[in-house]
Amino acid sequence: MTFAAHAENPTAKQQFQRVSDEYFDQVYFPNQPTGGTVIGYHQYDTKLEDFSRASIDAEVAALHDFEKRISAIPATSLDQTTRGDRQMVLGNIRSLLLTLETIRPWAKNADNYSSTCANAAFTLMERKFAPADDRLRSLIAREKQMPGLLAEARTNLQNPPHIFTEIAIEQLPGIVSFFQHDVPDAFADAHDPALKAEFAQTNAAVISALNDYLKWLKTDLLPRSNGDFRIGADTFSKKLLYDEMVDLPLPKLLEIGYADMHQNQQHFAEVAHELEPNKTPSEVLEELGSQHPAPDQLIPTFTATFTSLLDFIRAHHIVTIPSDVRPVVEETPPFMRATTQASMDSPGPFETRATTSYFNVTLPDPSMTPAEVAGYMHSFNIGTVISTSVHEAYPGHYTQYLYSSRFPSRVRKILSANTNVEGWAHYTEQMMLDNGYGQPGSGAKDEREAKFFRLGQLQDALLRNARFIVGIQMHTGNMTYDQALEFFQKEGYQPKETSEVEAKRGAGDPTYLYYTLGKLEIMKLRSDLMKKQGAAFSLQTFHDEFLSQGFPPIKIVREALLGDDSPTL
Repeated sequence: MTFAAHAENPTAKQQFQRVSDEYFDQVYFPNQPTGGTVIGYHQYDTKLEDFSRASIDAEVAALHDFEKRISAIPATSLDQTTRGDRQMVLGNIRSLLLTLETIRPWAKNADNYSSTCANAAFTLMERKFAPADDRLRSLIAREKQMPGLLAEARTNLQNPPHIFTEIAIEQLPGIVSFFQHDVPDAFADAHDPALKAEFAQTNAAVISALNDYLKWLKTDLLPRSNGDFRIGADTFSKKLLYDEMVDLPLPKLLEIGYADMHQNQQHFAEVAHELEPNKTPSEVLEELGSQHPAPDQLIPTFTATFTSLLDFIRAHHIVTIPSDVRPVVEETPPFMRATTQASMDSPGPFETRATTSYFNVTLPDPSMTPAEVAGYMHSFNIGTVISTSVHEAYPGHYTQYLYSSRFPSRVRKILSANTNVEGWAHYTEQMMLDNGYGQPGSGAKDEREAKFFRLGQLQDALLRNARFIVGIQMHTGNMTYDQALEFFQKEGYQPKETSEVEAKRGAGDPTYLYYTLGKLEIMKLRSDLMKKQGAAFSLQTFHDEFLSQGFPPIKIVREALLGDDSPTL
């Protein structure tokens, strides 16, 4: 249907803005102060997340209160943007309640506690938004609260899933090393001797608490970690509705996921046959995997892709790039390495001083054998390097960040849907090649390399297809962890090392189908706009307008760009 024009009610809009501001300032950021630092709200720099039962209970009560207050504001009295904002805030509140009351990671996930400590320190180190002494003062305040946070874990964690405790144990040595070396190094330029002496004490206490926590996890919690990581079909559907405004039944979603995976597998087989007529697709995949930079050349290789990507985007009118400043490529922080191979870390929309963006790349672990390194580097072949650069930087996540000053409201600058954020970045991987990038003279040196680029893009698409299916199947009890591991290798065309990372991630990130789901929603939106606008359709205008909406669920973007609430898939 097409929306009728509503007479905007300034009183209702003002009421929503006031109540949503109170929600962010009284509940949302006070309960996730590290997120406040990230977004550029530095009044939260001295605060640390509180996972005590009293704090969790108080947050739940406040969330229920704000859900009632925002629900009471009539949507029909609001303009389209504010109506979308209201849906986003309600979805966020309901998702947080589902997480705290039903999924309960505070009672199941040991890594939540130790990685929260690392992240709280890292956000004060990463960007020099204030003098070193000021940031160190904030870090000391946070470090004083970290032993207490880790102590809460011993109270809260009751029969967690074995895989969650294993992940925490795997991450902890890197986190301990991070506090031993990276954190002191980051504040080497601090001046106040008394401050540095106090930091030496608080940092040593954190290291001691983390080591004690690791010992407790190994000797006490792991043997009794027999819980179930699966959230179940009902909770899965609710999470998808609250986070992404997607209400399709899970069997229908699986049907969509399998169809897209089989289409990508068929495309892979066709390109592989063109490349190597006498080899099977799996043999061509092995050949693709062996073509990768040396580990010590991985970061320079990623950096070198930016120029050709930007040249192509501008020459072919793909999307407007609002800034000439490029992201910095660096090694992934230690506490993120177990579950991610590459990521983009951009400053928050309210950060005014330290505005560098970091393109994180996870290098092989020094403890890996040469054979393990070789297997790991298959995921960074010449095709997936291009696909990853597109996804993380141009015109993916970093380009999205560059549009944040254009977002239409405070809500859109704070809240985001992964089908938009990750859907966009994944969509661009295929879109760029479909529009000619990666051909000889445009990123590839010859036709053979161009075909390897397409295979790399398809391999990344199959990885996301596997996430789509594994997330639903594991969490609804139709696939075991070991079967998920095998699925990533067989159907997702991933090496064993990557498959292990992905299966672990799926245990704790059930709805990581949002990459493919968002991509398919964006492709349908583009197709529907092309039908509606005909010869007037402009790819660059579509992309510019899409990014200017912020990161709401695609359903809200459809309403803004198409003027109706037709299905997103």
